[in-house]
Amino acid sequence: MKYKLLVLDLDGTLTNNRKEITDRTRLSLIEAQKKGVKLVLASGRPTYGIVPLAEKLEMQRYEGYILAYNGGEIIDWKTRELMYKNVLDPEVLPYLYQCAKDNHFAIVSYDGEYVLTENPEDEYVLKEALLNVMKIKKVDNFLKAIHHPIAKCLIVGEPTRLALLEKEMYEHLKDRMGVFRSEPYFLELVPKGIDKARSLSVLLEKLGMTKDEMIAVGDGFNDLSMIQYAGLGVAMANAQKVVKENADFITLSNEEDGVAHVVEKFILI
Repeated sequence: MKYKLLVLDLDGTLTNNRKEITDRTRLSLIEAQKKGVKLVLASGRPTYGIVPLAEKLEMQRYEGYILAYNGGEIIDWKTRELMYKNVLDPEVLPYLYQCAKDNHFAIVSYDGEYVLTENPEDEYVLKEALLNVMKIKKVDNFLKAIHHPIAKCLIVGEPTRLALLEKEMYEHLKDRMGVFRSEPYFLELVPKGIDKARSLSVLLEKLGMTKDEMIAVGDGFNDLSMIQYAGLGVAMANAQKVVKENADFITLSNEEDGVAHVVEKFILI
């Protein structure tokens, strides 16, 4: 099978534990693009947090794509065209905000280069800003600060208590929107039906490709759907157990250039 699309999760997959793309991985992905393979960076991160990695991989030159917010946005990185967008129903925002407040968690959303929050010193808010290389903007009232359509909110906090809130919010919202954790301390709140596989099906249709021509590589729960959907679903050695159980192939870890190993084995042959 000649693969035409390579979809990569970022944290724990494309990047090592220092959130860097190694030279070996970067050079292998440049070579894959030279052979005509299109890259898709698929992450729960906001678009702004994905851009530095897209630039490092020269995706504008080679017509790559950014799939942000776990599939809430798809951007053609060569033309900067917004190909697809799904946003939260603004009527649900007061409930999300109250859940965070009642449980003494911070809630954040995004506006361009900024993470918006009432709690700029919260350790988990600081993690999110550092992860995405974004600035934190303190707002006096979260709800009043949201004047624009948003693709997701994030409630952050201590993992054990956040797991309990996840169950409560999921039961209340399961018919209206997606509620899941991308990390033990990050609770993602996204439009209903948003996941990486569903958005990738939209992209494949626009590109005139099939899922059998796609490789998807990831490590987390939010990568499971795209790994099951792809023609070749690949789990990192450091992936969650359920992700590895559903993969067609298990590569090396993100500390061992696992993405480069996939490229060398299935594309640069």
